Amino acid sequence: MNTDFMVTNDIRYVGVNDHDIDLFEGQYLVPNGMAYNSYLIMDEKIAVMDTVDIRKKEDFLTNLENALNGNVPDFLVISHIEPDHASSIGAFLEKYPSAKLVGNAKTFQMLALYFDIDPKQTLTVKDGETLSLGRHELQFILTPMVHWPEVMFTYDCLDKVLFSADAFGKFGALDAPEDWTCEARRYYFNIVGKFGMMVQTVLKKAAALDIQAICPLHGPILKENLEFYLNKYQIWSSYQPESEGVFIAYASLHGNTAHAAQKLGELLLAKGCPKAAISDLARDDMAEALEDAFRYGKVVLAASSYNAGVMPFMEDFLHHLKAKNYQNRTIALIENGSWAPSANKAMADILSQMKDITILSQQVTIRGAVKAEDISALETLADELVK
Repeated sequence: MNTDFMVTNDIRYVGVNDHDIDLFEGQYLVPNGMAYNSYLIMDEKIAVMDTVDIRKKEDFLTNLENALNGNVPDFLVISHIEPDHASSIGAFLEKYPSAKLVGNAKTFQMLALYFDIDPKQTLTVKDGETLSLGRHELQFILTPMVHWPEVMFTYDCLDKVLFSADAFGKFGALDAPEDWTCEARRYYFNIVGKFGMMVQTVLKKAAALDIQAICPLHGPILKENLEFYLNKYQIWSSYQPESEGVFIAYASLHGNTAHAAQKLGELLLAKGCPKAAISDLARDDMAEALEDAFRYGKVVLAASSYNAGVMPFMEDFLHHLKAKNYQNRTIALIENGSWAPSANKAMADILSQMKDITILSQQVTIRGAVKAEDISALETLADELVK
Protein backbone atom coordinates (compact mmCIF):
# COMPACT_ATOMS: atom_id res chain seq x y z
CA MET A 1 0.00 0.00 0.00
CA ASN A 2 1.22 3.52 -0.78
CA THR A 3 1.84 5.19 2.58
CA ASP A 4 1.64 8.69 1.09
CA PHE A 5 -2.04 9.60 1.26
CA MET A 6 -4.41 12.23 2.57
CA VAL A 7 -6.51 11.58 5.68
CA THR A 8 -8.40 14.86 5.13
CA ASN A 9 -7.70 17.86 2.90
CA ASP A 10 -5.14 19.16 5.42
CA ILE A 11 -3.96 15.98 7.14
CA ARG A 12 -1.50 13.69 5.39
CA TYR A 13 -0.16 10.31 6.46
CA VAL A 14 3.65 10.26 6.69
CA GLY A 15 4.18 6.98 8.56
CA VAL A 16 5.93 3.82 7.43
CA ASN A 17 5.45 0.08 7.13
CA ASP A 18 7.99 -2.25 8.74
CA HIS A 19 8.25 -5.71 7.18
CA ASP A 20 11.68 -6.38 8.65
CA ILE A 21 10.50 -6.81 12.23
CA ASP A 22 9.79 -10.34 13.52
CA LEU A 23 8.85 -9.67 17.15
CA PHE A 24 7.01 -6.54 18.25
CA GLU A 25 8.13 -5.37 21.69
CA GLY A 26 10.55 -8.29 21.59
CA GLN A 27 7.78 -10.82 22.21
CA TYR A 28 4.76 -10.65 19.90
CA LEU A 29 4.88 -12.44 16.55
CA VAL A 30 4.06 -10.07 13.69
CA PRO A 31 4.20 -12.12 10.47
CA ASN A 32 2.58 -9.24 8.59
CA GLY A 33 4.89 -6.59 10.00
CA MET A 34 3.92 -3.37 11.75
CA ALA A 35 2.85 0.14 10.81
CA TYR A 36 4.36 3.09 12.65
CA ASN A 37 1.95 5.92 12.01
CA SER A 38 2.75 9.61 11.85
CA TYR A 39 0.61 12.43 10.51
CA LEU A 40 1.17 15.93 9.17
CA ILE A 41 -1.34 18.78 9.64
CA MET A 42 -0.82 21.65 7.17
CA ASP A 43 -2.14 25.05 8.28
CA GLU A 44 -0.74 28.51 9.05
CA LYS A 45 1.28 26.61 11.63
CA ILE A 46 2.36 23.06 10.75
CA ALA A 47 2.14 20.18 13.19
CA VAL A 48 3.62 16.70 12.96
CA MET A 49 1.80 14.09 15.02
CA ASP A 50 4.44 11.70 16.45
CA THR A 51 7.49 10.11 14.86
CA VAL A 52 8.28 6.43 14.22
CA ASP A 53 10.58 3.66 15.41
CA ILE A 54 14.21 4.55 14.80
CA ARG A 55 14.47 1.41 12.66
CA LYS A 56 12.56 3.31 9.98
CA LYS A 57 13.64 6.89 10.65
CA GLU A 58 15.10 7.46 7.17
CA ASP A 59 11.88 6.39 5.44
CA PHE A 60 9.90 8.58 7.82
CA LEU A 61 12.06 11.66 7.31
CA THR A 62 11.86 11.19 3.54
CA ASN A 63 8.06 10.88 3.68
CA LEU A 64 7.86 13.98 5.87
CA GLU A 65 10.19 16.07 3.69
CA ASN A 66 8.23 15.17 0.56
CA ALA A 67 4.91 16.03 2.23
CA LEU A 68 6.22 19.33 3.60
CA ASN A 69 7.24 20.39 0.07
CA GLY A 70 9.77 22.92 1.31
CA ASN A 71 7.90 24.00 4.44
CA VAL A 72 9.18 23.58 7.99
CA PRO A 73 7.10 22.13 10.85
CA ASP A 74 6.33 24.38 13.81
CA PHE A 75 5.31 21.63 16.25
CA LEU A 76 5.86 17.97 16.97
CA VAL A 77 3.01 16.63 19.09
CA ILE A 78 4.11 13.66 21.19
CA SER A 79 1.24 11.32 22.04
CA HIS A 80 3.36 8.54 23.51
CA ILE A 81 7.09 8.30 24.20
CA GLU A 82 7.46 4.53 23.83
CA PRO A 83 10.42 4.00 21.44
CA ASP A 84 8.35 2.52 18.60
CA HIS A 85 6.88 6.03 18.26
CA ALA A 86 9.37 8.40 19.83
CA SER A 87 12.87 7.06 19.15
CA SER A 88 13.15 9.22 16.01
CA ILE A 89 12.53 12.47 17.90
CA GLY A 90 16.26 13.16 18.04
CA ALA A 91 16.60 12.71 14.29
CA PHE A 92 13.53 14.92 13.73
CA LEU A 93 15.03 17.73 15.82
CA GLU A 94 18.34 17.50 14.01
CA LYS A 95 16.51 18.13 10.75
CA TYR A 96 13.97 20.64 12.10
CA PRO A 97 15.65 22.33 15.11
CA SER A 98 13.17 25.21 15.21
CA ALA A 99 10.18 22.93 15.91
CA LYS A 100 8.67 22.91 19.38
CA LEU A 101 7.82 19.65 21.11
CA VAL A 102 4.27 19.53 22.45
CA GLY A 103 3.43 17.21 25.32
CA ASN A 104 2.21 17.09 28.90
CA ALA A 105 4.33 17.33 32.05
CA LYS A 106 4.71 13.56 32.27
CA THR A 107 5.73 13.42 28.60
CA PHE A 108 8.81 15.53 29.22
CA GLN A 109 9.69 13.80 32.48
CA MET A 110 9.81 10.50 30.63
CA LEU A 111 11.32 11.87 27.41
CA ALA A 112 14.36 12.88 29.47
CA LEU A 113 15.06 9.17 29.93
CA TYR A 114 15.80 8.95 26.21
CA PHE A 115 16.94 12.39 25.02
CA ASP A 116 18.54 15.58 26.28
CA ILE A 117 15.93 18.18 25.35
CA ASP A 118 16.28 21.93 25.82
CA PRO A 119 13.22 23.02 27.86
CA LYS A 120 13.00 26.08 25.57
CA GLN A 121 12.03 23.67 22.78
CA THR A 122 9.03 22.31 24.70
CA LEU A 123 5.43 23.39 25.08
CA THR A 124 3.68 21.74 28.03
CA VAL A 125 -0.09 21.31 27.77
CA LYS A 126 -2.71 20.24 30.28
CA ASP A 127 -5.87 18.18 29.92
CA GLY A 128 -8.44 20.06 27.84
CA GLU A 129 -6.06 22.79 26.67
CA THR A 130 -5.91 23.73 23.01
CA LEU A 131 -3.31 24.81 20.46
CA SER A 132 -4.29 26.83 17.41
CA LEU A 133 -2.61 26.12 14.08
CA GLY A 134 -4.81 28.63 12.26
CA ARG A 135 -8.02 27.04 11.08
CA HIS A 136 -7.21 23.84 12.97
CA GLU A 137 -7.52 23.85 16.75
CA LEU A 138 -5.97 20.90 18.56
CA GLN A 139 -7.50 19.85 21.87
CA PHE A 140 -5.37 17.67 24.16
CA ILE A 141 -6.93 14.88 26.19
CA LEU A 142 -4.77 13.21 28.83
CA THR A 143 -5.23 9.43 28.81
CA PRO A 144 -2.83 8.09 31.45
CA MET A 145 -2.19 4.33 31.49
CA VAL A 146 -3.63 3.73 28.04
CA HIS A 147 -1.13 2.24 28.20
CA TRP A 148 1.77 4.35 29.59
CA PRO A 149 1.42 7.16 32.18
CA GLU A 150 2.23 10.02 29.78
CA VAL A 151 -0.15 9.07 26.94
CA MET A 152 -2.48 11.70 25.52
CA PHE A 153 -4.96 11.92 22.67
CA THR A 154 -5.28 14.93 20.39
CA TYR A 155 -8.57 15.99 18.84
CA ASP A 156 -8.63 18.18 15.72
CA CYS A 157 -11.74 20.29 16.24
CA LEU A 158 -11.96 21.34 12.57
CA ASP A 159 -11.70 18.00 10.78
CA LYS A 160 -13.07 16.09 13.80
CA VAL A 161 -10.15 13.66 13.79
CA LEU A 162 -9.05 11.86 16.95
CA PHE A 163 -5.34 11.05 17.14
CA SER A 164 -5.64 8.13 19.54
CA ALA A 165 -2.06 7.10 20.38
CA ASP A 166 -1.93 3.30 20.77
CA ALA A 167 -5.69 2.97 21.27
CA PHE A 168 -7.59 1.42 18.33
CA GLY A 169 -4.32 0.13 16.92
CA LYS A 170 -3.48 -3.35 15.67
CA PHE A 171 -0.62 -5.58 14.66
CA GLY A 172 0.26 -5.70 10.95
CA ALA A 173 1.57 -3.27 8.34
CA LEU A 174 -0.93 -1.13 6.44
CA ASP A 175 -0.54 -3.30 3.36
CA ALA A 176 -1.39 -6.49 5.27
CA PRO A 177 -4.58 -8.03 3.83
CA GLU A 178 -6.14 -9.00 7.15
CA ASP A 179 -9.27 -8.37 9.16
CA TRP A 180 -9.00 -5.54 11.70
CA THR A 181 -10.78 -7.31 14.53
CA CYS A 182 -8.54 -10.33 15.03
CA GLU A 183 -5.22 -8.49 15.11
CA ALA A 184 -6.68 -5.52 16.98
CA ARG A 185 -8.02 -7.90 19.64
CA ARG A 186 -4.67 -9.68 19.99
CA TYR A 187 -2.96 -6.28 20.18
CA TYR A 188 -5.42 -4.90 22.74
CA PHE A 189 -5.38 -7.72 25.27
CA ASN A 190 -1.65 -8.30 25.14
CA ILE A 191 -0.64 -4.65 25.31
CA VAL A 192 -3.51 -2.60 26.75
CA GLY A 193 -5.62 -5.34 28.38
CA LYS A 194 -4.48 -4.78 31.96
CA PHE A 195 -5.79 -1.23 31.94
CA GLY A 196 -9.49 -1.74 31.24
CA MET A 197 -10.66 0.76 33.86
CA MET A 198 -8.51 3.49 32.32
CA VAL A 199 -9.81 2.65 28.83
CA GLN A 200 -13.36 2.96 30.13
CA THR A 201 -12.55 6.47 31.37
CA VAL A 202 -11.16 7.39 27.95
CA LEU A 203 -14.23 6.04 26.17
CA LYS A 204 -16.39 8.35 28.28
CA LYS A 205 -14.25 11.29 27.21
CA ALA A 206 -14.44 10.22 23.58
CA ALA A 207 -18.24 9.95 23.77
CA ALA A 208 -18.40 13.73 24.20
CA LEU A 209 -16.58 14.35 20.90
CA ASP A 210 -17.90 14.42 17.35
CA ILE A 211 -15.40 11.97 15.82
CA GLN A 212 -15.32 11.47 12.05
CA ALA A 213 -12.00 9.62 11.88
CA ILE A 214 -9.63 7.87 14.29
CA CYS A 215 -5.89 8.02 13.56
CA PRO A 216 -4.04 5.47 15.73
CA LEU A 217 -0.28 5.01 15.98
CA HIS A 218 -0.53 1.47 14.58
CA GLY A 219 -2.88 0.06 11.97
CA PRO A 220 -5.31 1.67 9.55
CA ILE A 221 -7.06 5.02 9.83
CA LEU A 222 -10.65 4.33 10.83
CA LYS A 223 -13.34 6.34 9.06
CA GLU A 224 -16.31 4.06 8.42
CA ASN A 225 -18.64 2.55 11.01
CA LEU A 226 -16.77 4.03 13.97
CA GLU A 227 -19.45 2.72 16.31
CA PHE A 228 -18.18 -0.80 15.57
CA TYR A 229 -14.67 -0.02 16.81
CA LEU A 230 -15.89 1.92 19.83
CA ASN A 231 -18.19 -0.96 20.75
CA LYS A 232 -15.34 -3.46 20.54
CA TYR A 233 -13.31 -1.34 22.93
CA GLN A 234 -16.32 -1.10 25.25
CA ILE A 235 -16.59 -4.90 25.37
CA TRP A 236 -12.87 -5.52 25.71
CA SER A 237 -12.21 -2.88 28.37
CA SER A 238 -15.15 -4.03 30.51
CA TYR A 239 -13.84 -7.64 30.40
CA GLN A 240 -17.08 -8.98 28.97
CA PRO A 241 -17.15 -12.07 26.72
CA GLU A 242 -17.27 -11.16 23.06
CA SER A 243 -18.15 -14.41 21.27
CA GLU A 244 -20.27 -17.46 21.98
CA GLY A 245 -18.29 -20.64 22.41
CA VAL A 246 -15.64 -22.34 24.54
CA PHE A 247 -11.89 -21.90 24.48
CA ILE A 248 -9.77 -24.95 25.35
CA ALA A 249 -6.11 -24.40 26.23
CA TYR A 250 -3.96 -27.45 26.89
CA ALA A 251 -0.42 -28.36 27.92
CA SER A 252 0.27 -32.02 27.25
CA LEU A 253 3.29 -34.04 28.37
CA HIS A 254 2.95 -37.21 26.25
CA GLY A 255 -0.09 -36.49 24.07
CA ASN A 256 -2.83 -37.95 26.26
CA THR A 257 -3.97 -34.58 27.62
CA ALA A 258 -3.98 -33.27 24.05
CA HIS A 259 -6.23 -36.20 23.10
CA ALA A 260 -8.62 -35.30 25.92
CA ALA A 261 -8.74 -31.65 24.84
CA GLN A 262 -9.47 -32.56 21.23
CA LYS A 263 -12.15 -35.04 22.29
CA LEU A 264 -13.83 -32.44 24.48
CA GLY A 265 -13.87 -30.06 21.52
CA GLU A 266 -15.62 -32.69 19.40
CA LEU A 267 -18.18 -33.34 22.15
CA LEU A 268 -18.91 -29.64 22.56
CA LEU A 269 -19.59 -29.16 18.86
CA ALA A 270 -21.77 -32.28 18.77
CA LYS A 271 -23.84 -30.83 21.61
CA GLY A 272 -24.47 -27.56 19.79
CA CYS A 273 -21.66 -25.35 21.05
CA PRO A 274 -21.19 -22.73 18.30
CA LYS A 275 -17.39 -22.73 18.57
CA ALA A 276 -14.70 -24.79 20.27
CA ALA A 277 -11.38 -22.98 19.85
CA ILE A 278 -8.38 -25.08 20.88
CA SER A 279 -4.78 -24.03 21.57
CA ASP A 280 -1.67 -26.09 22.25
CA LEU A 281 0.16 -23.84 24.69
CA ALA A 282 3.51 -25.46 23.90
CA ARG A 283 3.34 -24.75 20.16
CA ASP A 284 0.78 -22.07 19.40
CA ASP A 285 1.29 -18.33 19.76
CA MET A 286 0.84 -17.46 23.44
CA ALA A 287 -0.49 -14.03 22.48
CA GLU A 288 -3.28 -15.63 20.41
CA ALA A 289 -4.12 -18.01 23.25
CA LEU A 290 -4.44 -15.05 25.59
CA GLU A 291 -6.63 -13.28 23.04
CA ASP A 292 -9.01 -16.26 22.89
CA ALA A 293 -9.11 -16.56 26.67
CA PHE A 294 -10.54 -13.03 26.76
CA ARG A 295 -12.74 -13.54 23.70
CA TYR A 296 -14.86 -16.37 25.14
CA GLY A 297 -16.79 -16.48 28.39
CA LYS A 298 -16.10 -20.16 29.06
CA VAL A 299 -12.60 -21.58 29.13
CA VAL A 300 -11.25 -25.09 29.68
CA LEU A 301 -7.72 -25.55 31.01
CA ALA A 302 -6.32 -29.04 30.44
CA ALA A 303 -2.84 -29.86 31.68
CA SER A 304 -0.53 -32.66 32.67
CA SER A 305 0.73 -32.73 36.24
CA TYR A 306 4.41 -31.87 36.57
CA ASN A 307 6.77 -31.74 39.56
CA ALA A 308 3.82 -31.82 41.99
CA GLY A 309 2.34 -28.87 40.12
CA VAL A 310 1.35 -28.18 36.53
CA MET A 311 3.10 -28.17 33.16
CA PRO A 312 5.26 -25.02 32.84
CA PHE A 313 3.49 -23.89 29.64
CA MET A 314 0.16 -23.84 31.48
CA GLU A 315 1.65 -22.13 34.51
CA ASP A 316 3.18 -19.49 32.26
CA PHE A 317 -0.14 -18.97 30.47
CA LEU A 318 -1.98 -18.48 33.75
CA HIS A 319 0.55 -15.93 34.93
CA HIS A 320 0.11 -14.07 31.63
CA LEU A 321 -3.65 -13.97 32.26
CA LYS A 322 -3.17 -12.71 35.79
CA ALA A 323 -0.80 -9.97 34.58
CA LYS A 324 -3.46 -8.80 32.08
CA ASN A 325 -6.14 -8.47 34.77
CA TYR A 326 -8.10 -11.54 33.62
CA GLN A 327 -11.56 -11.71 35.17
CA ASN A 328 -15.26 -12.47 34.84
CA ARG A 329 -14.96 -15.93 33.27
CA THR A 330 -16.16 -19.51 33.90
CA ILE A 331 -13.32 -22.04 33.97
CA ALA A 332 -13.34 -25.84 33.75
CA LEU A 333 -10.29 -27.88 34.74
CA ILE A 334 -8.89 -31.12 33.35
CA GLU A 335 -5.75 -32.74 34.74
CA ASN A 336 -3.70 -35.79 33.86
CA GLY A 337 -1.36 -37.54 36.25
CA SER A 338 -0.34 -41.19 36.26
CA TRP A 339 0.61 -41.46 39.91
CA ALA A 340 -0.02 -38.10 41.65
CA PRO A 341 -2.42 -35.79 39.80
CA SER A 342 -1.68 -32.21 40.88
CA ALA A 343 -2.51 -29.95 37.93
CA ASN A 344 -6.07 -29.02 38.89
CA LYS A 345 -5.06 -27.79 42.32
CA ALA A 346 -2.09 -25.88 40.91
CA MET A 347 -4.28 -24.21 38.28
CA ALA A 348 -7.03 -23.42 40.79
CA ASP A 349 -4.50 -21.82 43.15
CA ILE A 350 -3.38 -19.38 40.45
CA LEU A 351 -6.95 -18.72 39.29
CA SER A 352 -7.95 -17.89 42.86
CA GLN A 353 -5.75 -14.79 42.61
CA MET A 354 -7.92 -13.42 39.80
CA LYS A 355 -11.19 -11.50 40.03
CA ASP A 356 -14.66 -12.97 39.45
CA ILE A 357 -13.46 -16.36 38.22
CA THR A 358 -15.96 -19.24 38.59
CA ILE A 359 -14.37 -22.69 38.59
CA LEU A 360 -16.83 -25.43 37.73
CA SER A 361 -17.18 -28.12 40.38
CA GLN A 362 -17.23 -30.71 37.59
CA GLN A 363 -13.49 -31.37 37.23
CA VAL A 364 -11.90 -34.18 35.28
CA THR A 365 -8.92 -36.26 36.38
CA ILE A 366 -7.29 -38.61 33.87
CA ARG A 367 -4.62 -41.12 34.80
CA GLY A 368 -2.53 -41.88 31.74
CA ALA A 369 -4.29 -42.71 28.47
CA VAL A 370 -7.84 -41.52 27.81
CA LYS A 371 -10.18 -44.43 28.59
CA ALA A 372 -13.92 -44.98 28.27
CA GLU A 373 -14.64 -43.65 31.74
CA ASP A 374 -12.64 -40.51 30.93
CA ILE A 375 -14.69 -39.89 27.80
CA SER A 376 -17.82 -40.27 29.92
CA ALA A 377 -16.46 -37.63 32.33
CA LEU A 378 -15.62 -35.34 29.40
CA GLU A 379 -19.15 -35.76 28.09
CA THR A 380 -20.58 -34.73 31.46
CA LEU A 381 -18.30 -31.70 31.45
CA ALA A 382 -19.40 -30.83 27.92
CA ASP A 383 -23.03 -30.93 29.05
CA GLU A 384 -22.20 -28.53 31.86
CA LEU A 385 -20.41 -26.14 29.51
CA VAL A 386 -23.19 -25.93 26.93
CA LYS A 387 -25.91 -25.22 29.47
